[in-house]
Amino acid sequence: MYGRKAAGNSAKHKSSKKQRRRAAQVTRIRLHAPNRILVSFCSGAARLIGIIPAEFSQYFGGSRRVKLHCSAGQCVKSVPQILLRSHAPRLRFPSPLAVPSLLCSVLLIFLNLPGTLAARAQSDLKALLEQARADEKTGNYAGAERIYQQALAIAPENLETLKRLGVLQQTELKFADSIEVFRRVLARDPQYPETNFFLGVSYLGAKGFSQAIHSFEQELATANPHPRCSYYLGLALQFSGRTDEAISQLNRTVSENPKDADGLYQLARIYKNASLQSIERLKALDPDSFQLHALMGEVYAEEERYQEAIKEYKASLAKRPDAQGIHYAIGIAYWVQHQMDAAEKEFQDALKEDPNDALTNLYLGDIAVHKQRFDEALGYLQVALKGQPGMSQVHLLLGKCYRGRHESEKARAEFLAAIDADPAAAQPHYLLAQVYREMHDPKASADELAQFERLSKLEKEKTAGRGPNE
Repeated sequence: MYGRKAAGNSAKHKSSKKQRRRAAQVTRIRLHAPNRILVSFCSGAARLIGIIPAEFSQYFGGSRRVKLHCSAGQCVKSVPQILLRSHAPRLRFPSPLAVPSLLCSVLLIFLNLPGTLAARAQSDLKALLEQARADEKTGNYAGAERIYQQALAIAPENLETLKRLGVLQQTELKFADSIEVFRRVLARDPQYPETNFFLGVSYLGAKGFSQAIHSFEQELATANPHPRCSYYLGLALQFSGRTDEAISQLNRTVSENPKDADGLYQLARIYKNASLQSIERLKALDPDSFQLHALMGEVYAEEERYQEAIKEYKASLAKRPDAQGIHYAIGIAYWVQHQMDAAEKEFQDALKEDPNDALTNLYLGDIAVHKQRFDEALGYLQVALKGQPGMSQVHLLLGKCYRGRHESEKARAEFLAAIDADPAAAQPHYLLAQVYREMHDPKASADELAQFERLSKLEKEKTAGRGPNE
């Protein structure tokens, strides 16, 4: 028995010694259930992202395991044993409370990861958009489109990227594709900046005029519409046959921007086309009507086809001899061709229609001055002055008339008035220089001649810059 007891004590001693050795190697940590869950989650998270914080590196070591228990003695799961590295003195885990704080570092890294990834994605997206814009500038549209698709792979619902892709497709005349992209943008934000405008342009290119009009109207209803939207709405109205509305819209465009050359051009085209259409309708009604002959006379006169214009005007007078304004128009056509006698006859007939008409009296005064009938010219020009007191040409002719009558002081006053009315005109300075010479003022005469030469040079340079067809 004693032997058995001794053997038993020996066995117990060995068992106790073995347990102590195991205790030195294995640490049991008891945590409350919430901490237990936190440790498990953070450990998995850290291994999922492949990151072990620096503060953990001294504790994560060999292949042995540490068992963690909840306070109820349940939910036991092995985790890596908390050991010191092989090159450092061996330490036990400092405290069960240290595990949650250390593992929380992993949790914070894990929670901050989406923001880090989002920032990196935003940086990548910006770089792609800059590259796409550079390709567009060089005309590499296919390359730019591929880059936009890469950007959309990073941020599929980025509205600005979608809009720019649509604009690029529009540039490539891929109207159907661009319409689909623009509609995707507007489905997310019906007033996304300038998207309704670009959608309208694509519809215009695809000849969907009613849809284009709707899109342009939607764009104009936004807080900051595209600056060319009003003009393109006018185009869409014109192409859809709504001519009166197109004229009204384009007039608004030009009133907002008087230097809008495109708007003025489209208005001129509309009026010209409307004029031609009206002429054709007149021809259909009566090819020998007074209205058609008078209208064709104006058309030919504007085209400087004066002989044909005179023929049409006279044909209109044959239909309606008492029509006012036709004699004046015929007189202008003769005067431009320097046929003064024929022009004077027509202006005299026009004067019977309205004796106080300023322009009719002006032309009669000009003809009288040309023929050196200065007393007669003075009467016409004084009537013209009442109707057109600020016209430089009236004062110029009056100055010539007074000079022809040897009234130098009155001539000087009229030439000065002509210069005030049109400072860029060269001729009054030349005539004024002659008056000063007659008044024995050589210095003033020389000054006016210098002004004449300077303005004449400027006028020649301006004419040369315009070219022969302007």
